[in-house]
Amino acid sequence: MKRSYLLIFLILLIGIIFIGRLFQLQIIDGSNYNPTKNSAVKIVYDYPERGHVFDRNGKLIVANQLSYDVMVTPKDVEPLDTLEFCSFLKIDTEDFKRRFAKAEKYARWLPSVFLKQLSKEDFAFLQEKLHKYKGFYIQKRIIRNYPEKSAANVVGYISEVNEYTARNSDDYEQGELIGSWGVEKQYEKILRGIKGKKHLKRNNLNKIIGSFKNGLYDTTALAGKDLTLTIDSDLQKYGELLMAGKRGGIVAIEPSSGEILALITAPSYDPNLMVGRKRKKQSSILFNDSINKPMIDRGLQASYAPGSPFKMINGLIGLQENVVDENFHVFCKNGYRYGRRKNAFMGCHCGIHGRPIKLKTAIAKSCNTYFATTYRKIIDKYETSAEGMDAWANHAKSFGLGDFLGYDLPSGQKGRIPDGKYYSDNYDFRWGATTTISNSIGQGEVETTPIQLANVTAAIANRGYFYTPHIVKKIDGENIDNENYTVPKKTTIDSQHFTPVVEAMYEVFKTGTGKYCQVKGIEICGKTGTVENFIRIDGKKTQLDDHSIFMAFAPRENPQIALAIFVENGGYGSTIAAPITSLMIEKYLNGKISKATKYRETKMFNTSLQKIYNKQIQKPDSLASGTK
Repeated sequence: MKRSYLLIFLILLIGIIFIGRLFQLQIIDGSNYNPTKNSAVKIVYDYPERGHVFDRNGKLIVANQLSYDVMVTPKDVEPLDTLEFCSFLKIDTEDFKRRFAKAEKYARWLPSVFLKQLSKEDFAFLQEKLHKYKGFYIQKRIIRNYPEKSAANVVGYISEVNEYTARNSDDYEQGELIGSWGVEKQYEKILRGIKGKKHLKRNNLNKIIGSFKNGLYDTTALAGKDLTLTIDSDLQKYGELLMAGKRGGIVAIEPSSGEILALITAPSYDPNLMVGRKRKKQSSILFNDSINKPMIDRGLQASYAPGSPFKMINGLIGLQENVVDENFHVFCKNGYRYGRRKNAFMGCHCGIHGRPIKLKTAIAKSCNTYFATTYRKIIDKYETSAEGMDAWANHAKSFGLGDFLGYDLPSGQKGRIPDGKYYSDNYDFRWGATTTISNSIGQGEVETTPIQLANVTAAIANRGYFYTPHIVKKIDGENIDNENYTVPKKTTIDSQHFTPVVEAMYEVFKTGTGKYCQVKGIEICGKTGTVENFIRIDGKKTQLDDHSIFMAFAPRENPQIALAIFVENGGYGSTIAAPITSLMIEKYLNGKISKATKYRETKMFNTSLQKIYNKQIQKPDSLASGTK
């Protein structure tokens, strides 16, 4: 009797343990169950439509189009006629082996892309044949299309997820698409959306027999959100046309908001080259072009000596530090001597000799002597040169120089604003203002990017503050809500000091170096720059053609656009950079180019510097020293 009770007890105990374990597996641990590890489950992805991208005026600049990929799940593949299958796919057997080995290495039980982006004709043909080849199927996918064929550096591109990313991410599988540059990369999470998943159950013959667990693990695809950029597509394309045959960058900003109106790099390319089955070949050509470097965004990544436009900064610092005022003057004797050595002389081409030069005239005529004198006064005001350099650098950095600006694009350069520590670390001798005198005219160790100089221009246009430049205006129709872009940043310069500088920049167009680039009915304020350009060839400092630089904003009151332009080896600032700037201002403010300035447009369209570039191999951030 006791034995029978014991047997019943043991049976009940085993049953309770079994039921408890079953409850734990199915109910408690169900949420942690990973159906991708179940060989009886086939996963089919539903890829959502990626968010569209529009310019500030609602013009579609990034669209979607349907594509078809051949997918493979290696463990489902049965013996097949490889030659016949390869002929259908238009690949050879070696290519087949390589692709299949890659898929097996990734995961035998998970699907991955075997052959991407079939043509519509190939899709229609394969659709009838593919049932013979177990483990292979066609997956619809959304890929990109760029109808405006411009702004490649802005919109960026998408590319296949590589093996490393796939293995280290729960969100991506190998062969899927991901934003790899520009807006596509920066706003990937917003544009991508969320892919859907369907889990299908197989029987022991590997045939689909229905939904796995009644769709418990299935998810619905969620489309990506649309973006509205700050870019004016028409202005962007116009600037790219003006920069054809040239190298450099243009950045245009709306001063009242920090919105980037145009971000131009030259040379550029059609972003559609980065789409389709030939993308790998095309991207290889673009990335390996070591002469033209089209994949470098010169508006953000190229760091140049700013030249004479930097004189605005030094003039403002001099006023703020109270070492000069509007009536302070110098006499220019064809340059500025800053030491006893024969070469301790900075030449000047202002053309004003024998009469006093004040701030406004110094800016309008670009007098090196005036700004070298002012710079020296700033540094020498302090007990030590290092303290003077620190004070000077702090003022310059308040304009957004010497560091990343904080804009919403994934590339850039800090530029350089040297301080006392920089020189103490680099010089093993006692140094002073005369050692660093080239900073007074935007040379020496000073470097800025076009977007930084455009931001300086916006700060001057606003009389002392700026908004962080940014490229996205709206997300799904809602204005961006980011204090980094909506709260103004104040410079260290009091607002009253900007008045004489703005008046002087207006004089540049009235009587100075920009007078031949006036636009009727528009009051433009600007400053030309011509930077002598050197590189080292076999250790020897070699002079190349000058860089052409210009900064400007318009109108003078309530400015709507601020620009900076660098044209590599473009010569005098008034030769190429200034005409292009005035044309872009006229195009943006008036919507067209007048007959009176049409000749200027034609000239810029037809101006090519390719012969100069063919003679040299240079970096976009070439060593520059000296100014005109």
